[in-house]
Amino acid sequence: MQKNLKQKNWFTPLSVLTLCIGLSACSDNDSSNTPQATVSIPQVTPAVGTNLKGACTDLNGFHYANTSITSATLQEAGSLKVAGQDIAAHCLITGYMYPRVSPVDGQTYQIGFEMRLPLDWNGRFLYQGNGGTDGNIATATGQVGSGGPLTNALHDGFAVISSDAGHNAAQNPLFGLDPQARIDYGYGAITKLTPMAKNLIQAAYGKLPDRSYAGGTSNGGRHAMMAATRLADQYDGILASTPGFHLPRAAAAQLYTAQQLRRVATDENDLRTALTLSERKVLAQAILNQCDGLDGITDGLVQDVEACRTAFDIHRDVPVCSSTRDGSCLSTDQIDVLANIYQGPVNATGEALYATQPFDPGLIGSNWASWKFDSSVGTARDPVAVGIIFQVPPNPDVMLNSRQFAFNFNFDVDYAKLSATNETYPESAMSFMIPPDELNLDKLLARGGKMIVVQGTADGVFSVDDTQNWYDKLLQKYPNNASGNAPSFVRFFRVPGMNHSRGGISTDQFDALTALVNWVEYGQAPDRIIAGARGEGNASGQVNTELPTDWSATRTRPLCPYPLIARYNGQGDSEQAENFSCKL
Repeated sequence: MQKNLKQKNWFTPLSVLTLCIGLSACSDNDSSNTPQATVSIPQVTPAVGTNLKGACTDLNGFHYANTSITSATLQEAGSLKVAGQDIAAHCLITGYMYPRVSPVDGQTYQIGFEMRLPLDWNGRFLYQGNGGTDGNIATATGQVGSGGPLTNALHDGFAVISSDAGHNAAQNPLFGLDPQARIDYGYGAITKLTPMAKNLIQAAYGKLPDRSYAGGTSNGGRHAMMAATRLADQYDGILASTPGFHLPRAAAAQLYTAQQLRRVATDENDLRTALTLSERKVLAQAILNQCDGLDGITDGLVQDVEACRTAFDIHRDVPVCSSTRDGSCLSTDQIDVLANIYQGPVNATGEALYATQPFDPGLIGSNWASWKFDSSVGTARDPVAVGIIFQVPPNPDVMLNSRQFAFNFNFDVDYAKLSATNETYPESAMSFMIPPDELNLDKLLARGGKMIVVQGTADGVFSVDDTQNWYDKLLQKYPNNASGNAPSFVRFFRVPGMNHSRGGISTDQFDALTALVNWVEYGQAPDRIIAGARGEGNASGQVNTELPTDWSATRTRPLCPYPLIARYNGQGDSEQAENFSCKL
């Protein structure tokens, strides 16, 4: 059972924790094919809480270099809620850092932030990475993944910071004209905010945080992965949910998707005509027909992602229209287009420019559709990110016709601009957006830090295969040897059917943050994370209305650390996670 994060002390920790090598060997899962070994890595001590030392208003006088506090006020208990529960009284501090006027576009920039500090603090700090192109200071509650949250970091007693990453909403996406704003969006904001936030915590409570965590979803997950590399000496735990850590490549892949869909759209101004919901259901059913039972039960979920790669063949297993499209079949052109999209973009020489994607029935989700059909051509998402924020030189004219920019993007000429630099823009998007030396987590390992990465297999924008490829390389870099292996401090969880961050046909409600804290501070390695479906009556108040009618409203499944998958034990209620085991 997971611990209550508000409790102060449970036991005196050991200075060294002996961990199992091999995920199956750490639990009651099938371990017959998994060798056992041990390795000693540091075990950090648990956080110890305390109370705010003065009044919230006292923090108006906080001083830190290049920082201005604009307000510090008490927020009464119940001013914020999560899943119908009152969040306890806390201080809300707002401010900004590094105000400046850009010599490039003449705009005024600053890194805006808010911090929420509980009066009864659990001794932990969370950096909340926010999504999209930022520009908004999201409420600093520490909601860092899953659909329909039942709790969040602030409710659990964390001190939490949220920021706009160095520009405001009115400057989106044209902040990409300013080279420093690009860098702040990529990594500059988190590197500047982290030490300031810790000093503010010390001023409020009389001590620095005992344990620090970085978490977020989507671009916020990318921020978390930045913390794991650029700031590994500052954070004990990293929660990267649906991380867009190769975001420039993923955004360009979306333009490739738009180009492919245009080929079969009956109206190029509405890419949804390329693949209607009825046609997506035909494809989803074809996938289920071949792959649903591979995990031991037919339940509308494809757990065995790897077996499905060979069991399902889109050219063989999808009904083909004999004449016109009528919603009960796909045309040969549609099948070719989908095969190309799931394979990913290539240049003229056939070089793969992004990752593949696994076929998953969660593609019938509205979230998946929105990313594929709307964001791939829209003025708020991928075309403007590629054309203005990521490429050198930026092209503000993308705002005039983002759809045509997407359709005309040249993967032989334009893709190279993501790696380009010039005198004005000395750092490319492939530098400021991507974690440096992304496989080097030596500092995180050495300090006893831990990392959990979670992603849906039906993500409509960031390929779960891209994340999986990274983790496969991490397994090679940190093998079973005396220096510590990858699963001893980093674990990757796939969520079958889940769309981007949440939704889809999935059990998408889970608490990975508590699992991370229990791992970091108490040595409880996450051999499974229980996830639930958000059916009718869900306690969060956020029901997933796209769930199949034959699912139990309270269905649960274990999320298993890769490469293990959830397999039905063959007996017991198949709607309950307790009757599934994580196995190869």
